[in-house]
Amino acid sequence: MDYGEAVVMPGLIDVHSHLDDPGRAEWEGFPSGTMAAAAGGITTLIDMPLNSVPSTVSEETLKLKTKAAKGRIFVDVGFWGGLVPDNAVNTETLERLLKAGALGLKSFMVNSGINDFPMTNSSHIKAGLSVLAKYKRPLLVHAEVEQEVENDLDKADSPRSYSTYLKTRPASWEEAAVKELVELAKDTRPGGSADGAHLHVVHLVDARSSLQLIKEARSRGDSITAETCPHYLAFSAEEIPDGDTRFKCAPPIRDSDNRDKLWDALLDGDIDMLSSDHSPSVPQLKLFDEGDFLRAWGGVSSLQFVLPATWSYGRDHNVSLDQIASWWSERPAKLAGQDHKGSIAAGKQADIVVWDPDVEFELDDNHPVYLKHPSVSAYMGSKLAGKVMATFVGGNLVYKEGKHAAMACGALILAATDE
Repeated sequence: MDYGEAVVMPGLIDVHSHLDDPGRAEWEGFPSGTMAAAAGGITTLIDMPLNSVPSTVSEETLKLKTKAAKGRIFVDVGFWGGLVPDNAVNTETLERLLKAGALGLKSFMVNSGINDFPMTNSSHIKAGLSVLAKYKRPLLVHAEVEQEVENDLDKADSPRSYSTYLKTRPASWEEAAVKELVELAKDTRPGGSADGAHLHVVHLVDARSSLQLIKEARSRGDSITAETCPHYLAFSAEEIPDGDTRFKCAPPIRDSDNRDKLWDALLDGDIDMLSSDHSPSVPQLKLFDEGDFLRAWGGVSSLQFVLPATWSYGRDHNVSLDQIASWWSERPAKLAGQDHKGSIAAGKQADIVVWDPDVEFELDDNHPVYLKHPSVSAYMGSKLAGKVMATFVGGNLVYKEGKHAAMACGALILAATDE
């Protein structure tokens, strides 16, 4: 196949995506989510353990996930398990979940918004790390700890204003959580009680204090990494219109100065990788009550758009194709324990995206979008560059010029154990 001057690159690996299947497939689902992924050049997804029903916190609930995905996925899909208080104190449950194939665990240090996925404290995380050390798998953490808000809301603060939502979730929440995590990360050093485990901070936004704490921990030899997301690099708080709850997410999109610092950190290697944090919902939850930021569902629907978004906004920062491949393929493969993926080389799986960085397009009603609810995406209405021409998964052509393969031929990814 001759693609002329197009870019041929390792397929993207998205280590942070919510497909909500089973139980909330009306929000997204394995077929629509993986079709969108393939159209966006993503060849591997690691599905998060919450927003589906039930949450993936045991061997039994992981089996429900794999059953729902089997024969219905257009890209390869793996699964993070959930670390919650109940299984943190029951190592047998955690071990069974990991032996069943969970690639690692995910926890929240703040209310997740999902009833069967309660938040964890430092004791729970410490227990989880001890179990993960045995299997040499990572713990991914939503790093926010609720703090008393200094500037209480008053009657003048409109719930339709993004600045009102921003007041309720300041950067100090991230800083407080990361402070706790870097203390726990000391155990991941060689000879520590969690040697073999790894801490990964998901969707880092605070590019000031929180980032500095992570940099210092790494310099001491702690096993800790961080990701951020294209929507934190593309948008800024000042630009979000009143009532446009498509932009609501947690942690929040912060100011333009913070956005510039995130770019600096990513380019300098202090942030390791990118992920989508695709977190969709039905329109009636996302576009709540004509734009109420305090009550709308939080999450940016983005799965199909992350490659062109990274390229489009990265051009102003002289981002190279090699950097994109590192942020979206090589490093995510390592985090997820998928050493056979992440690069184009002899012996690696043939996961490949072909795309044209020079083609610009409008994300409007005329552009084919495979997400279940395109209207809830903050990217709709944008002009982006970087058209995906073809996507190969395991050597199979799964997407080409607006058409998908006749069969959903993606594979389930389950971690292997020696036991």
